[in-house]
Amino acid sequence: MSQLKDAVINALRKVQDPDLHKDLVSLNMIRDLDVKEDGTVSLRVMLTTPACPLKAKIEGDVRAAVKAVPGVKQLSVKMDAEVRKHSAPQGSQSIEGVAHIIAVSSGKGGVGKSTVSVNLAVALAAEGARVGLLDADIYGPNLPTMMGVKEPPGMEEGPSGEVFLPPSAHGVKVLSIGMLVEGDQPLIWRGPMLHNVISQFCHKVKWGALDYLIVDMPPGTGDVQLSLAQLVPITGVVMVSTPQEVSMQDVRKAFLMFDKVRVPVLGIVENMSYFKCDGCDKKHSIFGQGGGRLLAEKFKTELLGEVPLLPQVREGGDEGKPIVLRDPQAEPAQILKGVARKVAQKVSILASENINPADLIQIGKFN
Repeated sequence: MSQLKDAVINALRKVQDPDLHKDLVSLNMIRDLDVKEDGTVSLRVMLTTPACPLKAKIEGDVRAAVKAVPGVKQLSVKMDAEVRKHSAPQGSQSIEGVAHIIAVSSGKGGVGKSTVSVNLAVALAAEGARVGLLDADIYGPNLPTMMGVKEPPGMEEGPSGEVFLPPSAHGVKVLSIGMLVEGDQPLIWRGPMLHNVISQFCHKVKWGALDYLIVDMPPGTGDVQLSLAQLVPITGVVMVSTPQEVSMQDVRKAFLMFDKVRVPVLGIVENMSYFKCDGCDKKHSIFGQGGGRLLAEKFKTELLGEVPLLPQVREGGDEGKPIVLRDPQAEPAQILKGVARKVAQKVSILASENINPADLIQIGKFN
């Protein structure tokens, strides 16, 4: 039996993670290996994210490798996931229990940051990840409406004072200043107040154990962006743009701002990419064509997806049920779910290589 187990392990050493380019044994992704005298083998494959887009390939490779070992009669493979965390860069304080912070930004309002944020969060949660969603758009908080959250956060006494208890919707913990103000009451605050609120939302919230905290950023390149980059270790940012030049101008500014504060861009989502009218399968490029791809090429990053302009997306936001749940087979839902898997994939690569994300700007990991 010992020889058979050794043979199984050696076979698994030949199976590589397609993203990390290392074998599963060295990566500690093979768990609970049990080899019995009758040739029955069982094991658990611990992926680096539940949203792994290569899950089926890895499972297939494992099954093929083990079944090829002489003496193996029966095989049971369980696929599991454990999101790995990297160390925080110097000068920032991790949020307790949160493995990765992913910002969604654009530099410009009205391009669909919140739409991408809510669908990214809900899609990751649907894959089995533990997800939180933070609304950092203090002046224009829309996430309570888009997530269908009506109750305010709870409060609890913590070791250093009171902390917020974020409510949940669609399997995602959600916190927004919009839950703490009445109706259409505007917030007329200067920069220091914004910094204080962002600090409290980061370090005075009982998020619990989260694989991903998605942060919906406000427009621009100002106080909130700088505060967040200084307060917490951001794993990476997803940039959102529409195809038109006026949108891409602001995204270029935002990209360079995150470069200056040493936060890498994971990729670009082109929203409102095209429109298909009823009964017509032709794509109509209302806001131009190819802008997101040109932007990705300019900054040597990836175009994560091109999301069409369709009524279902807007309706899902207004109803508090994001499109990935409201109509999961719809074209924009499929594209946004693909974006979520790609983002999780990139974050896993960063964490598994144990590289400070800010250093990727220098070594050009994604370039």
